[in-house]
Amino acid sequence: MRETEVLIAGAGPTGLVLALWLTRLGIKVRVIDKAAQAGTTSRALAVQARTLEFYRQLGIAQAVLDAGHKVEAMKLWVGGRPVTTVNLHEVGEGISPFDFMFIFPQDEHETLLIDALAKLKVEVERSTELVGFTDDGDCVRAVLRLPDGTEDMCEARYLAGCDGARSKVREVLDTGFPGGTYAQMFYVADVQASGEPIDGNLNIDLDGSDFLAVFPLKGEGRARLIGVVRGERAKDLKPLTFEDVSARAIDDLKIKVSKVNWFSTYHVHHRVSNHFRKGRAFLLGDAAHIHSPAGGQGMNTGIGDAVNLAWKLASVLKRRAEPSLLDTYEAERIVFARRLVATTDRMFTLASSTGKLAERIRTQVAPLIAPGLMGMDGVRRFAFRTVSQMVVNYRHGALAKGAAGAVWGGDRLPWIRLADGGDNFAPLESLDWQAHVYGQADGELIRACQAAKLELRQFAWEPAMRHQGVKQDALYLVRPDGYVALTDPNGDAARLLQYLDERKLSPV
Repeated sequence: MRETEVLIAGAGPTGLVLALWLTRLGIKVRVIDKAAQAGTTSRALAVQARTLEFYRQLGIAQAVLDAGHKVEAMKLWVGGRPVTTVNLHEVGEGISPFDFMFIFPQDEHETLLIDALAKLKVEVERSTELVGFTDDGDCVRAVLRLPDGTEDMCEARYLAGCDGARSKVREVLDTGFPGGTYAQMFYVADVQASGEPIDGNLNIDLDGSDFLAVFPLKGEGRARLIGVVRGERAKDLKPLTFEDVSARAIDDLKIKVSKVNWFSTYHVHHRVSNHFRKGRAFLLGDAAHIHSPAGGQGMNTGIGDAVNLAWKLASVLKRRAEPSLLDTYEAERIVFARRLVATTDRMFTLASSTGKLAERIRTQVAPLIAPGLMGMDGVRRFAFRTVSQMVVNYRHGALAKGAAGAVWGGDRLPWIRLADGGDNFAPLESLDWQAHVYGQADGELIRACQAAKLELRQFAWEPAMRHQGVKQDALYLVRPDGYVALTDPNGDAARLLQYLDERKLSPV
């Protein structure tokens, strides 16, 4: 029987990021996937700014940026012509070091993550399927079917179910998966093409209820088409081809397709598991929640799950936290997942509704007001924070305490560009707890951090920092995932030590 600390079922982006983070923290992992090879097609495209911030912590953000494509503008089409353009250049300026919309197809994305993991001497075990498992209280014993058809046993301290919408881990845990399926059928096509919409920008055709989006990909003439299959063709039992659905893109948008690299149709679901954890087994990504592709949130939410769970598992396995810390994973992530499903459901309903009011909003109101709204600083910042997942917070969680300035315990640490050209996110690459003071820490706080073996980072105060929400000389205790745990406006050393003691936390 092979042993490991964490068995990860599923080698999509969620499972791979979990493996990367855990391996960086010195945790032994085993990653299995029943597929014979990594995905060669995908629907997920958007990599949100919060995900890129996590990738910076792992040291792979630049590699992702080099391989993907920044989107400078969004064009809205009605009646076969572009009616308005929304500027997306540096749409999140001052909020994140990654202040743009970014496209990187999931299949290429997975390959990059696999290569990064291989450099850490961890390989994905392909054609290896999780058949079942038991939780004995002290460990998980999993039955695996190997490539040759034989069965093997694996004993792990914990099991992470990153095995998608048809998750075997969720099936065994019997957590339920309530929700539903939208009636519309979608198609996705990766094409080589030319024409006005193949311009490196996001182009969206709003006519009628036949939603069609043209996403730019890196490389000359490459694009991803995503649209709705309408009418009798959506009910056809035989497999559809691109020729069955391409007339809209070719006729309305005047796109000339020279090659179809791949084509697929699919239905969209909206479901959230009743629980993300039972005992020593956890659910992450599509195994825990699935929703409409509106806003490009799905893959990024799974990666957020992975980061949230990874540092907590490592803390417990390294005996730097009590096992009760793992209870906060479900508590923090399930709230966001449920809210996200509800939000994307409303967006999807509006985008695909066949009603006259919805059509009028899409074709007349949206093109008219979108540029003006996005030209307003407050609206632009709100939109970026929402879509990029900067608004995700754990304020009401067990690990959140206090408020200082505009920052509450549970918030993402605000990004601050420093006068020397650096920023306050650079220290987060340690993947460890740390204390931040913007200004001057007093002697007691310095000694308390030394006693707790907690890294203290002091940043020379600059008046502009106040605009980012931090308070001069306040204490911000930052979690390994870049979220603030404790804030104290007075930089109180006693409150810091009390927080760590009450939660039995021991930083590296």
